[in-house]
Amino acid sequence: MANNVANGAILVILCAMISLSIHKVDEGHVAVYYRGGALLQNTAGPGYHIMIPLITSYRTVQTTLQTDKVKNVPCGTSGGVMIFFDQIEVVNILAQSAVYEIVRNYTADYDRALIFNKVHHELNQFCSVHSLQEVYIAKFDRIDENLKKALQEDLTEMAPGLKVQAVRVTKPKIPEMIRKNYEMMEAEKTKLLIVEQKQKVIEKEAETERKKAIIEAEKVAQVSKIHLDQQIMEKETERQISEIEDRTHLAKMKAATDAQCYRTMKETESNTKKLTFEFLELKRIEALAATTKVYYGPSIPQMFIDSYYPPPPTKTSKTNGSPSVTPSPKN
Repeated sequence: MANNVANGAILVILCAMISLSIHKVDEGHVAVYYRGGALLQNTAGPGYHIMIPLITSYRTVQTTLQTDKVKNVPCGTSGGVMIFFDQIEVVNILAQSAVYEIVRNYTADYDRALIFNKVHHELNQFCSVHSLQEVYIAKFDRIDENLKKALQEDLTEMAPGLKVQAVRVTKPKIPEMIRKNYEMMEAEKTKLLIVEQKQKVIEKEAETERKKAIIEAEKVAQVSKIHLDQQIMEKETERQISEIEDRTHLAKMKAATDAQCYRTMKETESNTKKLTFEFLELKRIEALAATTKVYYGPSIPQMFIDSYYPPPPTKTSKTNGSPSVTPSPKN
């Protein structure tokens, strides 16, 4: 009976030792081990692992993205006003290869020394050289970037492998009276912005109307120019047609004049050839025969002969180098 109790006790102790020696590490974490308070160099990744119970202990360190929330951070401005930041979130990630060195230098709660305390320090440094108006309004949008830059510069030097991904800063709490003044100021600023926007709208509308007027004026000017160009083209066409008609008429008149001149010249040449002595004698006889008057008397023939019969042409001869005229014989 005693043997059975002893065996049962041994079995219970053995099961307890086994349960204490087996431990689980979740995904995204790395286990670090302590023995007698000293940090061991070996680490373990996700899964089940065995250690010596009661002598060896372990802590898990997250190696994925994590967000450290620093709450209720006091901050004094350059003007002496005390304000409080409700919450500042620091998104960071620890490289798996740097786990041992960072835990050895800053313990498994490394974020307390490297992030929480550093956020307090950098935020108070920023507030101490800026006024309340700058911290609360003018430069509030720069706090997160400045804080991230300062944190990363220190971490690169003090804890390589720990990187800050982002910093989010909430609006600080300020004294109630000052907050109301800021709210009134913001309300007035909002009214001013509304007035400015209305002015911009009015100016924009006026600009639009001006552009419309300019477009309409340009349209009218272009239409007038088109009509003027059309009239000029019509007048130019009429002028060209008139010139062509004038040239055509001139050519016709010139052709008619040339024909008339040629006809006159030919008639003159023809008449010159026709006006011979015999032709003139024929015309004279025809004229005498056509007369209806009869004259009586002994000297009538001689009168007609002297009047109508032309004298024969005279002959010119030279005597001793000088011309002389010989009269023609009378019948």
